[in-house]
Amino acid sequence: MGNEAKQNIPLAKIYLLPNLFTAGNLFFGFLCLIRCIQARYSEEMTTSFALYNQAVWCIFGSLICDGLDGRLARLGGRESLFGKEFDSLADVVSFGLAPAMIVFFLILSPENNFPFFRKIGWLIGFFYLLCGAVRLARFNVITHPLLPKEQLRSSSSHSFIGLPIPAAASVIASLVLVINRFDLKAWALLLPPLMLLIAWLMISNVYYPSFKHIDWTTETKLRAFVLIIIALVVIITFEELSCAILSLTYVFYGLFRHLQHRKKVPLHHE
Repeated sequence: MGNEAKQNIPLAKIYLLPNLFTAGNLFFGFLCLIRCIQARYSEEMTTSFALYNQAVWCIFGSLICDGLDGRLARLGGRESLFGKEFDSLADVVSFGLAPAMIVFFLILSPENNFPFFRKIGWLIGFFYLLCGAVRLARFNVITHPLLPKEQLRSSSSHSFIGLPIPAAASVIASLVLVINRFDLKAWALLLPPLMLLIAWLMISNVYYPSFKHIDWTTETKLRAFVLIIIALVVIITFEELSCAILSLTYVFYGLFRHLQHRKKVPLHHE
């Protein structure tokens, strides 16, 4: 028992730099909630609009911090159980609660002019939050280093089981940004059903590609390099639209690939 505890001590260490970025993730999520509340009770429409946009950009800030904390931990060999749990707790706030609150205040609130959502709006938001929390808990369990090897799914895998919650949050954030930027209020009603679909995908067995272990120093062909540069230019130029398109492409890519695989592999009944 003593030797086992000694072996587990490094896993519980708190490394400063990765966890600072995780704290930044949590900070932006908290700031997003504050901006949502301020926007909801702002009397001026222009101020409310600006505050909702700030709330959305806070989610993107959380996404950047979330991407950096894990990468820094892996590059420096500073992965730990504490860091994984801390990261999941921050993700629940930034990518679970914060997007749910944005959509609730903008569309699902009983005070808004969408009668259908007056009674069930809060339920849709909670379902998204619940699925996000379950998704994070399942990920922590199936990647836990103390699981038997035959049950352990390595975090170095090239795929995620279920839609990652940061990707789910990026879809909602980018679409809210597009709706506000181009004044597409009529399209806002598509967000609740899309939110339900995303929630289901998070707890599904659909596989999504992971970009955690991309080696940015690896060699690449000239054509691929040029295409990457063009893609970056398009993203910078179109901003809101490009973020929404990329996020939706990732979501439906995994879903369509899963459906195609189901068609190719016939089900065997006992």
